[in-house]
Amino acid sequence: MEILKQRIIKDGRGAEGGVLKVDSFLNHQMDIPLLNAIGEEFQRRFTGEQVTKILTIEASGIGIAVIAAQHFGNVPVVFAKKTKSRNLDGDLYTAQVQSFTRGTTYEIQVSKKFLGPQDKVLILDDFLAKGQALQGLLKIVEESGAKLVGCGIVIEKGFQEGGKNLREKGIRIESLAIISEITEGKVTFADEFGK
Repeated sequence: MEILKQRIIKDGRGAEGGVLKVDSFLNHQMDIPLLNAIGEEFQRRFTGEQVTKILTIEASGIGIAVIAAQHFGNVPVVFAKKTKSRNLDGDLYTAQVQSFTRGTTYEIQVSKKFLGPQDKVLILDDFLAKGQALQGLLKIVEESGAKLVGCGIVIEKGFQEGGKNLREKGIRIESLAIISEITEGKVTFADEFGK
């Protein structure tokens, strides 16, 4: 997605350890017209899939998923919570997730009343690096009995193994920008699939 790549080049910043900072437009301050274009692109890529729910993880995925949902006929967005909450009652789907950026492990949770076998689920998230968050969300979809239609990722770090490993398992992943390298703050994009 060219508009996204140009924005990463203009406003993204590479940092130590393969970190890409896009907080000025994607995951802290959000550029709504850009997120709208991202939502349109996800809808184009998943046309015909009859998505009934979009699943994401708090916090960075929520804005992306909410705007994208409008392009899928205003389907509900369900987000996995990272901390226990009094708002979560009843039976829960849970999965352990190790965060690459935070260096911690946490349990994500989704109420069973919001996902079930009747659902066709599209997972959306801002980043794919080692794939831990995505694996947690995939486990929840599997436990719910819902059908996974695929995963939409805004930025994939192709130099880390997450996308490759999940594609080898047959998971459909549509990444809008795949980065092959971050060197001295400069971002290099892959043609596709991290190559």
